[in-house]
Amino acid sequence: MRVLMTSLAVEAHFNGTVPLAWALRAAGHEVRFASQPALTRAITQAGLTAVPVGTDHTHHEIVRDLGEELTGFYRDIDFTGERGGPRDRKAANSLLTATFYAQANNDSMVDELVDYARWWQPDLVIWEPFSFAGGVAARACRTAGARLLWGPDLFGLSREAFLADTAALPPELRDDALEEWLTWTLARHGLDYDERVVTGDFTIDQMPEGVRLPSLNESVPMRYVPYNGVSEVPDWLRETPARQRICLTLGITSRDMAYPNLISPAELFDAVADLDIEIVATLNAAQAAEVGKLPDNTRVVDFVPLHALMPTCAAIIHHGGAGTWSTAAVYGVPQLVVAGMWDNVYRAQRLSDLGAGLYLPPPELAGSRLREGVLRLLDEPAFGAGALALRDRMLAEPSPGEVVPTLEAAAARYGAQLTH
Repeated sequence: MRVLMTSLAVEAHFNGTVPLAWALRAAGHEVRFASQPALTRAITQAGLTAVPVGTDHTHHEIVRDLGEELTGFYRDIDFTGERGGPRDRKAANSLLTATFYAQANNDSMVDELVDYARWWQPDLVIWEPFSFAGGVAARACRTAGARLLWGPDLFGLSREAFLADTAALPPELRDDALEEWLTWTLARHGLDYDERVVTGDFTIDQMPEGVRLPSLNESVPMRYVPYNGVSEVPDWLRETPARQRICLTLGITSRDMAYPNLISPAELFDAVADLDIEIVATLNAAQAAEVGKLPDNTRVVDFVPLHALMPTCAAIIHHGGAGTWSTAAVYGVPQLVVAGMWDNVYRAQRLSDLGAGLYLPPPELAGSRLREGVLRLLDEPAFGAGALALRDRMLAEPSPGEVVPTLEAAAARYGAQLTH
C-alpha cells in the first residue's frame, strides 16, 4: 500500500504523526511525507522520505500579529452553550479560514501536493487535522483519506455545530468561509466540494477514553507514542535524581511562534525557588536571559527529550500543548497546566476532571497559586493515583502497529467506494 502523509510545517504537529508513519513502514508499506520546505529537515531527521511541496507559509507571522484574537478560538468551548455559541462559531469559521487554514495550506503547497498525489497514486492519504491540503489531494486522486488527530477533536465538534447553525438559516445567510475557500481550491483542479475534504473518510484518534470527543465519522482509536525529534540522553539524566524532580516547559511551538507567556518564567521560578525539589526547565537563551538569576535548585536546558525525562519526574508544569500533555499522561506524571489558548484549555480541564492534575486559568495565575499547586501535586497522593489511571487509559488503546490492519481495511473499503 502507498501512503501519502502530510502536515502543515509546524514541528509539533508533525511529531505526532511520526510513530504511525513508522508503523506503516515497518508493516511493509511505502510511506512518503509531504509538506512545505521548512519541514523537510524534520521529516528526513525522522528517517522518513520527504516530498517538499510549495512555498513556506506565513501563518506564524499572522498569529503573532493577531495574538489572542486568533488563539482564543477553541479555548472558549465549554459544551454548556454559555460560550462558543452560533455567533462565536461563525466568527471562528471566517477568521480562522482567512488567517490560519488558507495561509498554512497556501495555494502553491496545495497545488503541488495535488500534482504529486495524482502522479504517485497513493492508496491512502493521511493528514493532521488542519492540513486540509491532504483532503484535497485525496479527492483529486480518488483515494481514501483520514485525519490523524493529535488532540481532542474540538475543530470537528465546532464544525458540526456550525453546520447545524447554518442549516437553520435562510439560504441567503448560509455563508461558510471554509467551504468557500475549499470550493475555489478544488475548482482549480476540476473538482467539486465534498465535506470529506474536511473530515476525511475516517479519523485516527490518539486521545484516550474519557478525553476523546465523539467523531464526525468512523473512528480508529490509537495509542499516543511520544516522538520528540532528534534526541540525546544527557549524562545528568542517566542517574536517579536525589530530590523530587519537576519539569517546567513552555513548549517548542510557543517558543518558535513567540506566543506571549501567561506568567513570566521569572515569576514561575520565584514561586518554587525555595522548595526542596529539583527543577528541570527547558528554556532557550532568550527565555533564560529574561529570567536573570536562576534559583539554586534549577537546571536549565535548551532541549531534553520528554519521553526520557518524564519517567524521572514527580510532576510537570507546562502550557497544555498536545505533545507535552500526552507525553506526561503516557508516563503517569501529575500535571499542572497553565493554559489560556487554543485547545490547551480543554486538555487542562479534562486533566483536572480526571484527577490527574491541576488547571490554572489566566484569572487565577499568580506565583502563590502556582506554588500551592506544585505542593498539592507532590503531597496529595490522589493526584499520583489519577495520573496513573490516565496512563492506564492511554496504554489501553491499540499501538500504531496494531492499528495498521484496521487502516489497510479502511483504505480498501473507502477506496473501493470512491472508484465505483
